[in-house]
Amino acid sequence: MDWNSLTVVFVVAGASTAVTALMVRRYFLSLLQSREQAGEVAVREAKLALREKESALEVKHRSLEAEQESKGRELSRLQAQLEQEQEKLTSKAHEVEEARQELDSNDGEVEKARRLYRMKLHQITRMNEEEARQVLLKDARKECEAELRSLRQEYLSDSEASLKEEAQRILLAAMQRITSKPMHDATATVVSLPEEALKGRIIGKDGRNIRTFEHVTGTTLLIDEAPDSVLISSFDPVRREIARIALEALLRDGRIQPASIEEAVVAAEEDMEANIIQLGETALRRLRLSSLHPEMVGLLGKLNYRLSNNQTTLEHSIEVANICALLASEVGLDPAIAKRAGLLHDLGKAVDEDYASSHAIAGADIARRCGEEARVVNAIAAHHKEVPAESVYAGLVMVGDALSAVRPGVRTSSIDSFIGRVRSIEAIAQEEKGVSEAFAIQSGREVRVIVDPGTVTDQAAQDIARRIRARIEEELNYPGSIEITVIREQRFTETAV
Repeated sequence: MDWNSLTVVFVVAGASTAVTALMVRRYFLSLLQSREQAGEVAVREAKLALREKESALEVKHRSLEAEQESKGRELSRLQAQLEQEQEKLTSKAHEVEEARQELDSNDGEVEKARRLYRMKLHQITRMNEEEARQVLLKDARKECEAELRSLRQEYLSDSEASLKEEAQRILLAAMQRITSKPMHDATATVVSLPEEALKGRIIGKDGRNIRTFEHVTGTTLLIDEAPDSVLISSFDPVRREIARIALEALLRDGRIQPASIEEAVVAAEEDMEANIIQLGETALRRLRLSSLHPEMVGLLGKLNYRLSNNQTTLEHSIEVANICALLASEVGLDPAIAKRAGLLHDLGKAVDEDYASSHAIAGADIARRCGEEARVVNAIAAHHKEVPAESVYAGLVMVGDALSAVRPGVRTSSIDSFIGRVRSIEAIAQEEKGVSEAFAIQSGREVRVIVDPGTVTDQAAQDIARRIRARIEEELNYPGSIEITVIREQRFTETAV
């Protein structure tokens, strides 16, 4: 709105010209003042923003300068360190060069002395080099022969006696400090029944319950073997234990039908898995070991359900680990490595049928895959001499395994299995041609074979002993060792009257 329009407005409104002019003037003055104030505010804001940018730039500049200064100091330090290393290398090079020169000088002196010695020897004896050498060797041998023989006999006798005594002391100390209790678990899994009528419910209509149970668990139920009990048969001890847990749960619940059987087996497998992990971790705590791969912890737990002459393989492995650690401490080796090798030496016995190799090789493969060090892996693979031993820890595991197997009272067997083993030993011996009698004595730890001296020579008797040993090792399962003695004797008697 311009000046004239505003004046007309005020005139129309009835105001006088002077009043109108005054009011218009005031309006424009206020308008100018407001615009000036707005401009001043804008200028102040612009100056403030400029100051903030300048401050930020100054802070950034200072930060860059500090960072550059820090990098410069670090570079100077690294350069000084590099110069020191170069000085050290130069000093080492000088020392090597001086040593080489000294060695060359010594070689020259030695060669000079050797030539002088040959020349003097030739001048004195008028012999060639080979003749003088033979004369000197002959004289030295005559002078020292008796003394060397005496010293050799003395040192060998002392060494053998002391080594034997020290070995006996170490083995006895290790065996005395092992206090593992022998195991007496039965090899067959038997589930007792509250009443005989439950056998019919376990079998079910047309045998559907027992078929479902055997199919799900992978075991065989023997119902009529004994009264008021059921025998669970399986080559897999873990499956057999799962079947036992599931069957006992079904007997407590009372509902035995295909659906409840499957539910009970699933619950038993979960309980079994948790129990296996707990057994493995308990073994590690007993031996104060850590950092073992979870797969190997589970396999250790499975060893608790595998028996060898009524001793669980897990208890045997723990005992071997303790023996190996004690022996390692006695001879100055690392007991931790020996303990790990002893604990894991039978790990392959817990694997399934996917492994076609022996338990020692299978256990070594698992240990290698799970990150165990090379000495432990080799000790596992070599403890039955299937691969060459690469360290002394393999020998420790062999000794510990043998001591644990033959320690008195550690392994027990039933009277039936003992009689069967004795009869099998005698039968193997009597099947050899020329054998007249065979007797297993000392609880089956020795067999004495009497052969016909008229048809069997001394060499043939030795061959018979070798064949019997091979068959016993191949066909029988026994703790410790069995000594085989073949007796060939001829007697001639005359009576004078």
